[in-house]
Amino acid sequence: MVEKKKNKGKRPRNFGIGGDIQPKRDLSRFMKWPKYIRIQRQRAVLQQRLKVPPPIHQLKQAVDHQRATELLRLLDKYRPESAAPQEEGQGKGCW
Repeated sequence: MVEKKKNKGKRPRNFGIGGDIQPKRDLSRFMKWPKYIRIQRQRAVLQQRLKVPPPIHQLKQAVDHQRATELLRLLDKYRPESAAPQEEGQGKGCW
């Protein structure tokens, strides 16, 4: 009778391609993100790549409360005294 050879020691596992299951990968880059997240990421990339003129860049940030009240007071001085000028302009059909 032929004796079987016994395994004297296990070989170390090979985790390379074809050796075993590959370790878990971070696939978050390939998942379908919600639309608002995609838009905010695209907007951030575009803002880095494109130059924005200074007058437009000013409008990106909200004005603080103190400046807003100051501006509204200034604009209030230039408000027409009555609604009569508006009515006159509508009757002529300039648009």
